[in-house]
Amino acid sequence: MLKHRGFPGRLPSTDFQFTIRRANPKGVTEIVRRERYRDRRPADRRADAAFMAALWEHFGEEPFERGNLDAGRLSWLFGREVKPAEDPFDPASYEALLVIDVAAARAAFPEIFEEDEEW
Repeated sequence: MLKHRGFPGRLPSTDFQFTIRRANPKGVTEIVRRERYRDRRPADRRADAAFMAALWEHFGEEPFERGNLDAGRLSWLFGREVKPAEDPFDPASYEALLVIDVAAARAAFPEIFEEDEEW
């Protein structure tokens, strides 16, 4: 399992996890698409935005390996802002390649990309 050095481990001052420390000995947790309903708590929305910002800062538009990124947190973005970068895609693999769908990410999290446009 690839460990993404420099990637934040969690949202500061919260228990929202972004990475895992070690591989799950019972098997890899599968990435599935989770629905984000309008009535989600503000803390959950901040966690999604912070995770998306970390992905964008760390990987940009390049495909990236899932590695030690938390499957639960990825699942909130999967199928919308984060898409499979390979076909066939194995959602239960630490080596699975993902890519950010920039158009969808800009639409869902415009505040992340506003900072880039100022330069």
